[in-house]
Amino acid sequence: MAFDFKPYTPASEFTTQAAYFSMEFALDQALKTYSGGLGFLAGSHMRSAYELKQNLIGIGILWTFGYYDQGRNEDQTMRCDFRHKHYSFLEDTGLIFPITIHGAEVQVKAMYLAPDTFGTAPMFFLTTDIPENDYISRTISHHLYDADTAARVAQSILLGVGGGKLLDVLGVKMDVYHLNEGHGLPLAFYLYEKHGRKLEEVQKRLVFTTHTPELAGNEEHPMKLLTDMTFFGSVPADEIRRVAGVEQEMLNYTLTALRFSRKANAVSKVHGTVANQMWGANKGICSIIPITNSQNGSYWRDQQLHEALVANDDQALLARKRKLKKQLFDIVADQTGTLLDPEVLTVVWARRFAGYKRADLILRHFERFQELVNRTDRPVQVIWAGKPYPKDYGAIGLFNDIIQKTKGLKTCAVLTGYELALSGYLKRGSDVWLNTPRFPREASGTSGMTAAMNGSLSLSIADGWIPEFVRHGENGFLIPHTDIYQPDHVKDNIEATSLLDVLENEIIPLYYNEPAKYLAVAKAAMREVEPEFESGRMATEYYQKLYNA
Repeated sequence: MAFDFKPYTPASEFTTQAAYFSMEFALDQALKTYSGGLGFLAGSHMRSAYELKQNLIGIGILWTFGYYDQGRNEDQTMRCDFRHKHYSFLEDTGLIFPITIHGAEVQVKAMYLAPDTFGTAPMFFLTTDIPENDYISRTISHHLYDADTAARVAQSILLGVGGGKLLDVLGVKMDVYHLNEGHGLPLAFYLYEKHGRKLEEVQKRLVFTTHTPELAGNEEHPMKLLTDMTFFGSVPADEIRRVAGVEQEMLNYTLTALRFSRKANAVSKVHGTVANQMWGANKGICSIIPITNSQNGSYWRDQQLHEALVANDDQALLARKRKLKKQLFDIVADQTGTLLDPEVLTVVWARRFAGYKRADLILRHFERFQELVNRTDRPVQVIWAGKPYPKDYGAIGLFNDIIQKTKGLKTCAVLTGYELALSGYLKRGSDVWLNTPRFPREASGTSGMTAAMNGSLSLSIADGWIPEFVRHGENGFLIPHTDIYQPDHVKDNIEATSLLDVLENEIIPLYYNEPAKYLAVAKAAMREVEPEFESGRMATEYYQKLYNA
């Protein structure tokens, strides 16, 4: 074998050999293999695995065009740009091997990311965009979350079967295979064939993380399409129906993963309850336990802020925070021509643009919002950022609508290019991190963790990880959510009012009238978010509760 795979020596408590399969990884601004929160989470996991020296291998896909580059049209509205990506830091393993997609042989090439490059577990990225393939096969690894259904099914086969086969080609004896979300489900069928078509042999080795109650995140497709695409390898469809318990003609990725795994986890305590309500009535599923998502502190926290906190040096902390706000505001000015003031309370809403996340909730009672941001005394600045899926025209329309609605307001800005680097600037430069999902649809929502590491206070609906952390007025602020059975427009009206009430009646007076108390709340958030929501805890729990259980 041409490639000599010798990663670091694992720590004694993490010797179980595991592989982590994810459709996206956010490891560094330079490596465009992610779209949003799932990738941010997977990236933090790989960093903590490296810091803990866990015996873990990351398996992903090398996306030729990444996700997309978020630019602007002449009228400042959002544009999706697709550019070919090149990476000198990925090592060509020389490994090329075949997998079967749609009944045809497709060649897969493996690229290696060494642990010391970005401080991660050893990682392999798979591509079909090589001369050995025809054009259609080459496009399988072109676009993350391709809008074409057949292409997305092919991508799942590439991740699951390609990743499983790569580990066999490398000769690595795997103890545990970890599916991060259902995208890599064909791995289960690859293992099923490999181990004599015995379900119990797959269940000995496979664990699964389910990330979302959203239908779009729990993919399902007709059995005929999946059979035609060779989703199940050489296993007959009738055998899959029997083993996977498929009663209708649709196969659900999440439900099937739960039946092929020995254990699964949800990504917060709230989500654990929701996931068990969603799937618990189905026969043959494994147990679903909560392991709350977390983020890597050494990557996300500002070191000078952290040192000032540890030294209990309030003046140094405030001076650093002001400088971080200025750095963010330089980006705002460069992108939008809007000059913001570091002395003014700054609220940021930044995450993937999706309807249920309600980026525009703060604008719902627009006249009241205008009064808040236009005040000459105790003003408020608001910044938005985030990427919609490139074909989610509703979310793109919402993004552009916020630009249009706020373009006449000197204290508001909407930024493009929401990737790792900009996310870091926003978290370090914000005072308040706004999170407004429709309860209970945000499974975890980890961006507030990294904001809190940098002294930015959560103002959030009590969903995902928030109920495990925020104590109202002590280390953050909660927006009360109303009865979930109310119509959406009623919920939105009530919760938008609650949001503005908390902002106007509690946060603004605290920031301007009692700055010492405000600082105490910010410092409490910084202190308390770690270690409970730092990904070293999460990576350790994966070994304790999933891999070694």
